[in-house]
Amino acid sequence: MEHFKTIAIFTYPAEYAVLRLLLEQEEIRYVFQNETMIWVLPFHSNAIGGIRLKVHEEDIPSAEFILDKWKNNPDLRIV
Repeated sequence: MEHFKTIAIFTYPAEYAVLRLLLEQEEIRYVFQNETMIWVLPFHSNAIGGIRLKVHEEDIPSAEFILDKWKNNPDLRIV
C-alpha cells in the first residue's frame, strides 16, 4: 500500500459498482479501503472515514480520467 494514493471517497459500496468494472477493464491497480468494514457496519461509514479508492501512483492519471468520465455520465450511475 506504500505506492497507493487516495483519489476518491465514497459512503456506500453501491455508489461505485460500475466504477469498479471500468477500472478492472483498464487493468488499473486499485483497492477500496474500508469496504469490508462498511459492509458490516453501513451506518458507521462517515465515522470510519468512508470507503477510500486507492490507486497505484503509476495508474492515477488513467484512473482520474475514468473517474471524471464516470461522474459526468448519468447513464453509468447507479445511485
